Amino acid sequence: MDHRRLDPIRRSVNPVQLDLVESFVQGRVTRRQFIKRATVIGLSMASVSAIIAACGPGTATTAPGTSGPAPTDGASAPPTQGAAGGTIRVAIQRPVSVDPVAMQDLGGYGMTAQSFEFLCTLNSAGDDIAPGLAESWEPNADGTVWTFKLRSGVTWQSGGDFTADDVVGTMERLVTANNAGLAGVLEAGGARAVDPLTVEFTLAGANGNFPYLVSVFNAQSLITKADYVAGTTLDQMPDGTGAWKLESYDPATGATFVRNDAWWGGATPLDSVEWTFFDEIGPMVTSYQGGQIDAIVQFDVLSGSALFEDPNFNVTATRTALHRQIWMRTDTGQFADVRVRQALALSMDRDAMVQQLFRGRADVANDHVIAPIYPYFDESVPQRTRNVEQARQLLTDAGADGLSAVIHCGQLLEIPDLAVLIQSNAKDAGFDLQVAVESLDTFYGAQWCPPEPASPACSGASELGIVDYGHRATPDVYLNAALATGGVWNSSQYSSPEFDAAFKEFQASVGVDAQKAACTKLETILNTDVPIAVPYFYNYLAGASTAFTGVYSSALGQMFVSSTSKVA
Repeated sequence: MDHRRLDPIRRSVNPVQLDLVESFVQGRVTRRQFIKRATVIGLSMASVSAIIAACGPGTATTAPGTSGPAPTDGASAPPTQGAAGGTIRVAIQRPVSVDPVAMQDLGGYGMTAQSFEFLCTLNSAGDDIAPGLAESWEPNADGTVWTFKLRSGVTWQSGGDFTADDVVGTMERLVTANNAGLAGVLEAGGARAVDPLTVEFTLAGANGNFPYLVSVFNAQSLITKADYVAGTTLDQMPDGTGAWKLESYDPATGATFVRNDAWWGGATPLDSVEWTFFDEIGPMVTSYQGGQIDAIVQFDVLSGSALFEDPNFNVTATRTALHRQIWMRTDTGQFADVRVRQALALSMDRDAMVQQLFRGRADVANDHVIAPIYPYFDESVPQRTRNVEQARQLLTDAGADGLSAVIHCGQLLEIPDLAVLIQSNAKDAGFDLQVAVESLDTFYGAQWCPPEPASPACSGASELGIVDYGHRATPDVYLNAALATGGVWNSSQYSSPEFDAAFKEFQASVGVDAQKAACTKLETILNTDVPIAVPYFYNYLAGASTAFTGVYSSALGQMFVSSTSKVA
């Protein structure tokens, strides 16, 4: 290692960036983790390449999010060349809502992201952020203030230039809506337009992951026009800065988008995108096999097994933080006793679930949301394994032998099958559970997160259920929205001062070691309190016909096709 080559960089970077440099030099983060973290904290590509070169052979191959050529939908390379023109037909989960501020479902995420864009979008590998409406970003010394430089020459489909005022207006709406990723991070007035193309964010406290919270991985952080009215849906008022303009929308059947000729990223190879809405995966696969569909945003291993054997279909499998949260009300009802929650968690055969539901394409989880893919995951926290006798004893100690309850869940991917496995596993431990599967239209609002009148968010949630959570590049949204006291998606109504303190510690951590230390606490607390059971983190599966190239997905229900073309 040539330390002399590193000295100029050490002198030029801020303390947040220096911590990462030293962590990489000392081997505490991998090369891949270093490049991804550099993306977030604003290290230039030149610095990244120089640091890697000084530490050993090779140079950075993935440009961090603050430099490089102008991306297309976040791609760090120009679109793949193919035949110009044409249409791609995509199958997607039917949206419940296409309100860019208030949507909660993956179908809504996928639709709105065609027209509206993020400050930090998705890279072409589909695994991290890249420049979007922001060209670069950088924190101050302690991570309490972040400055974003915006892209010039961007216009709205409805007319007018995109400016810092649009970003400020969007952030004010998100703060008012208690956005899942920004709640407690950004307060009213925290975003300020320094000039037409510069926005300064003054946060409520230090935050080392802030760019992720205004990125594709916080799906509701899409940038809308300064005068946008909250509650307006994409179909009511089509607009955006993105590559595609909404031409038609039927909430029951599908939508059509056409090329936005004024898009800052240039002309898309395709003329249009046709989206067809489905409630189940089986019909999606059948439609592809029948020639009615070219791409599928997401499918599961069991329903889509034929796709793995199809030589004309490219399957993309990505290891992610995707998971299911089995929530249990901690404030009232039969699961308020922690021994009952622990008993249900102990009854689960996680290894069997991974094999039966995913054929091994998943990681066993430990009843917390710090996935093994995160660099700060602590594998030393003891893994919970099935122990029926201990579960029975806990139920007896709680005076809850034969506890009867209903597992509520939505009709989505493998979730109904998971509910049946939980029911079967729990029966061995003395639970008497029934399964109630509902359409997503009613499930989200009636079972998972309904508020009681004049009460906190989700205070009307059922006592037991299963809800889906999409992939995030950091666990901030999971920790904040689903588990922090008063969280907007806290269906367990969990409230723990110890957890809240550990979460604040994680948010404020700008160094790798500090993040790991905070996550050890979070993993331990959640594994003990069990407000949610998390049995696995599963691989995201998407794909498209080999007749197309340049299709990629976010593992959050968003498929990006502005670089897509037909194979020549």
